[in-house]
Amino acid sequence: MSFSVVHQQEEESEKPPGFSPAHIAPGVKDRPQWLVAVIANVKGAYHSNEGPADAGAEYDKPETIQAIRDAIESAGHHSTFMNADPQLAFSLRDVNPDICFNIAEGNGDDAREAQVPALLAMLRIPYTGSRVLANAISLDKPLTKRLWKEAGLPVTPYQVFVAGDEPLQKDLHFPLFVKPAMEGTGMGVDLGARVTREEELRKRILWVLETYQQPALVETYLPGREFTVGVLGRPDAKLYTPRPELYRADGFHRFPILEIESHRSVTPGVYGYNAKAIPIQEEGAPAYISPAPLDPKLAERLQKMALAAHKVIGAVDVSRVDIRLSEDGKPFLMEINTLPGLNPAVSDLCIVSEAEKLPYRDLILEILYLGASRYGMVAPRR
Repeated sequence: MSFSVVHQQEEESEKPPGFSPAHIAPGVKDRPQWLVAVIANVKGAYHSNEGPADAGAEYDKPETIQAIRDAIESAGHHSTFMNADPQLAFSLRDVNPDICFNIAEGNGDDAREAQVPALLAMLRIPYTGSRVLANAISLDKPLTKRLWKEAGLPVTPYQVFVAGDEPLQKDLHFPLFVKPAMEGTGMGVDLGARVTREEELRKRILWVLETYQQPALVETYLPGREFTVGVLGRPDAKLYTPRPELYRADGFHRFPILEIESHRSVTPGVYGYNAKAIPIQEEGAPAYISPAPLDPKLAERLQKMALAAHKVIGAVDVSRVDIRLSEDGKPFLMEINTLPGLNPAVSDLCIVSEAEKLPYRDLILEILYLGASRYGMVAPRR
């Protein structure tokens, strides 16, 4: 068997209607490398006198972007950085990349993580990771929970508040947890998110509505252990990877499970933005334990739940699923991140990758080749 990158599609693969590699990337056949554009929003570049204090928290540091580029270039490809700003469409026309490595969070509005995938899909430019719809769904926490619940997956009771004075559902009992319905990276989550009385609940809901200009999600507070489970692959992954041994027969790789011990963090029992912002092993940071000390049956159950959650929303190639235990030890799905952080020093997916001795370079290249193979840019193994 052999693995190679190609210009022309050799077997039928998933691609947008009307896709033509020659149209998107003229000249690829004349060189063995690709020009890969790493598309991101840069942390620190967000400037606004309005909005919440944690606005832009999801954006990536320059060193993360450079680390991704270094990994891509180590395989002989060329790379460039492209800012996910309103000029992106014009920049894409000028740069004309062969494929985009997308980690962009988007610029405001709901479904912002779907903005760059939508643009790339419209321009018929290949890109990594989940497509438009899955990225839109994953940022909408209530919609994600509804889809999981309809699929028979375990989610806690929850309610969405759009005005703040809606009667509380009868299946919700204190303590409760309140957070913005469409944010990530722990935005809007601190010690005040856990409420024990009606007065606290109404005050917190109104704060979310006013501060984030979006609905508030209220759900049962789970006091048990917290985990995050990485998902990598798809059913045909073994055909398109330089490391087929990573994947099981179903095409998916099982990362070690990561436990987040936040009880000794700056926000005890709450894994929010302030805790996430503290570098690992510094005072006030949560403890990140991988592989998590778990009964094998529970570990297998968590991995199955994460994979099912990934599939239900139509996520592609890579995601990270958050799961928390109830007081009696039952696991419930909390959130899914279809654009998991890739900071090699602190991101959860990178922590579990390091825990199993999977080099950062290999993690990035797996994501790249899985994405490229969906557009006929990688020849399948024979």
